[in-house]
Amino acid sequence: MTQQDRTMKALNTLAKWRVLFTGWQLGTRPKGDPECDAVRDHRELTILLRAEVTTFTALLREKGVFTDEEWLAALQREAELLNKDYERRFPGVTASEDGLAIDKRALPWMKGWKP
Repeated sequence: MTQQDRTMKALNTLAKWRVLFTGWQLGTRPKGDPECDAVRDHRELTILLRAEVTTFTALLREKGVFTDEEWLAALQREAELLNKDYERRFPGVTASEDGLAIDKRALPWMKGWKP
């Protein structure tokens, strides 16, 4: 068995978790349910992306491309920038360590959301 075969086997096994996460989010639904299929696909993408990014980061750190401190500082900056982007995208919503705060500015764009 080649390295590629072993890697694909491991990734296919890891991706099986998408079913559990989808059921956790939506409850039990049959395969073919459009909402369930969309969430399942998204969960698989997120799971595989996490494995790929973690691998990429570990290799770069091991090879001395950047230090742990540089990585953490850059990650902090990116998290803060993305948080600000979300606040602009969803006016009236702010995030803190305690959770989300939603004020009346969010009402117009939240109108029509599922209960």
